[in-house]
Amino acid sequence: MARRYDTNDATDRTTGLREAASAVRRGELVVLPTDTVYGIGADAFTSEAVADLLDAKGRGRNMPTPVLIGSPNTLHGLVTDFSEMAWELVDAFWPGALTLVAKHQPSLQWDLGDTRGTVAIRMPLHPVAIELLTEVGPMAVSSANLTGHPAPEDCDAAQGMLGDSVSVYLDGGPTPGNVPSSIVDVTGKVPVLLRAGALSAEELRKVVPDLEVAN
Repeated sequence: MARRYDTNDATDRTTGLREAASAVRRGELVVLPTDTVYGIGADAFTSEAVADLLDAKGRGRNMPTPVLIGSPNTLHGLVTDFSEMAWELVDAFWPGALTLVAKHQPSLQWDLGDTRGTVAIRMPLHPVAIELLTEVGPMAVSSANLTGHPAPEDCDAAQGMLGDSVSVYLDGGPTPGNVPSSIVDVTGKVPVLLRAGALSAEELRKVVPDLEVAN
């Protein structure tokens, strides 16, 4: 039976974050608010939990799960060949709605799907998400919807789709909007905008003028 906690209530927030952290450590799934939409998350280093996440969404391995982190410093242990321009994007837009696709450290023991040696990584601008990520470390997080359905902007919508496949729901109220993060590939010499979302190419070019836009 899924448990749900109102993170706008101080007592419920404390209990909910504790229960969510425990669930993640047990390899279970949780739903959490972010600065874009609600996400379904699992321990990034527990392959079975990530597989359960994909199953809960009805999503294949060909659409690997992004990773959310609670601090830019966490990047040092996760990615390699991270360019100066990539760090400039981090400094300018994190925490926030910018996802970076980078080469992950070859030594990492994780299975996020068919990533071809890369990881899509982001630090969200949401206090509940940051607190949970700080407690448990990197999480595999995808939008908390069934594949083909709209991404949820409130906890009711997420729970209506995912039900008891999730152990803990953290209800932070409505999210600011259903605008996804922008995705920039930083695996090459020049950053490439793969998806324009909350941040436009023009905004990103103020920091990295050489940014290219994928066809």
